[in-house]
Amino acid sequence: MMTYPSRHPTPPVPTPAPRTAQIETFTDDPATELAEMQQRLNRFSELGIRLEGHEVLDDIAADMAQRSGFIYTMANAFGAEQTFLGLHQPPPEAGYPVVGRTMSRGHGYCPEVVQRKRGLPLPDVAASPRFQSNHVADAIGIQSYFGSPVIDAATGLVLLTFCIIDPEPRTLNDANRLQAIVKDAAQTTADELKIKTPGP
Repeated sequence: MMTYPSRHPTPPVPTPAPRTAQIETFTDDPATELAEMQQRLNRFSELGIRLEGHEVLDDIAADMAQRSGFIYTMANAFGAEQTFLGLHQPPPEAGYPVVGRTMSRGHGYCPEVVQRKRGLPLPDVAASPRFQSNHVADAIGIQSYFGSPVIDAATGLVLLTFCIIDPEPRTLNDANRLQAIVKDAAQTTADELKIKTPGP
């Protein structure tokens, strides 16, 4: 596992309760989902994690892009929306869509990782009817996705996901290697943010 220089932690700030009427839900139990979201927001505040870009997590994302060969990599915090604390993407002149730091909490494949509390390898999204059509996949032409959760031992909730996505499908033979890269990045991110994860 690679190590990265630590930054001085930012003091925690109180997290106000979001206006739930404006928040998109993605489960069959919105009340529980929104209660867990507030729990996450409180936990982010306790840990001093601000929902914004972090340079050290951008470095981790860039390293994952290099190791995996994927063009987009993210460390993704789940609050009232999805916030990419770490983000790597191609430069604008490369001709690929430019991704912002936030998106709706129901979009993409990371909500599935949050619900299942385990990794999700999709070397070829078109191979699965359940996953072949997705707002993000359709918008930026994603054909492969690998995601892994960061589970907080104190609450049992998925606080973040780490994912790599690409417009080219991958082979099943390479899936284990790619999923291991993402899992390693998720643990490195957890260590950097001082999130204690459950033991094996």
